[in-house]
Amino acid sequence: MTKAELVSNIAEEAGTTKILAEKCLDAMAAVVAKELIAGEKVTLPGLGIFSVTERSARTGRNPQTGEPIEIAAGRSVKFKIAKGIKDALEKTLRLKKAGWDIPDRPFFV
Repeated sequence: MTKAELVSNIAEEAGTTKILAEKCLDAMAAVVAKELIAGEKVTLPGLGIFSVTERSARTGRNPQTGEPIEIAAGRSVKFKIAKGIKDALEKTLRLKKAGWDIPDRPFFV
């Protein structure tokens, strides 16, 4: 899904304009990024949790030469999906395997 498609879907679900939906999406992305840069955890109820993890320095391998290289320590963003979405994904997979038609709306909504 592209940003334009996401904005369009948000506007439709919220019953608002695409311009307002895009402003809200941009503001949310800015706030989430600011909090993650500050090392804070961001919880989006019904969606999941963004958090920052520390990655220690380690030795890796150059894929072309096979030589060992040192990879510096760093920070990475982790996302843990909400239980409702995870359960809905699992239920959808089970139904697809059983040959059932999948509804247009997700199970958790």
